[in-house]
Parts: sequence; structure tokens; C-alpha cells
Amino acid sequence: MSHLSLVPRELHQDSSSDIRRAAMDLLARRDHTREELSRKLCKQFSSEPESVEEELSKLGDEGLQSNTRLAEALIRSRVSRGQGPVRIEAELRGKGLTASEVKSAMEMGEVDWHELAQEVSRKRYGEQPPANAKERAKRGRFLQQRGFTFEQISSLR
Repeated sequence: MSHLSLVPRELHQDSSSDIRRAAMDLLARRDHTREELSRKLCKQFSSEPESVEEELSKLGDEGLQSNTRLAEALIRSRVSRGQGPVRIEAELRGKGLTASEVKSAMEMGEVDWHELAQEVSRKRYGEQPPANAKERAKRGRFLQQRGFTFEQISSLR
């Protein structure tokens, strides 16, 4: 038995290239917000939070990480799934985007939410209008779960 195996290994300092490589690996799988990347990398490289922030700034400057690009892609994806603005905004905020970034991205999306609510309702329930108040309430709850506002839902009636 070697005496070297009993000696604790020295903690090695993580280099900025390791941080960059880890960030690029994450970004290669999918877009991440700066906050998501920061949280994941700080957990992995807890000894160097300043280096993590420095590398994230470089990635942003190089256009490799963009909160705007992530927000636009997420909005397109969720709209194609028939999700409403309330649900999409909540997801964007959950990913760490600021209120102004969320508002800007939602405005850039140029989605007609009333038309989308109509389309989602038509796809689910067909062309027939609700037969009674109970059916109308059921449809409203469905659209509310999808993330549409009361105004958008009530415009369908």
C-alpha cells in the first residue's frame, strides 16, 4: 500500500477554460438564460464565482448566450403548443428573465392571443358553441389552465 493514497488530494483551481467548456456543454444541449447558467456553473465551480460571471459575460458578448434568443424560441414553442400568455410569462420569469425582458419578448412575439385562444378552443371543442353555462365554464377553465387571460377567454363567448 502506497503512502500516497493516504494523503488527501489537493483541491485544484478550476481554470476559466474549464468553466467555459462546461458552459458550452450546457448551451450545446439547449439555450439557457444567464441566470440558469450562473446557477449551474456556480454549483459546479463553487470556488470561483467571479470567474463564472466573467465567462458568462464573454459568452454573452460573443452572442453564444442570449436571454432574448431563448425567450423568442420559448414563446414560439409554447404558442405552437397552444399555451397562453400568462403561462408563457410565468415560465420565462421562472427561468430568470427580468420583467422588462419578459415584456419585451412578449411584444416582439406579435401573437394574436385572442385568435390563438379561439383556435385552441376550436381544436378542443369543435365549432359548436357551448350548450349552456356549465359547458361555457368548463371551456373557460380549460383555457385558463392553458394560460389565457379572462379577457381573452370571455371574448370567445
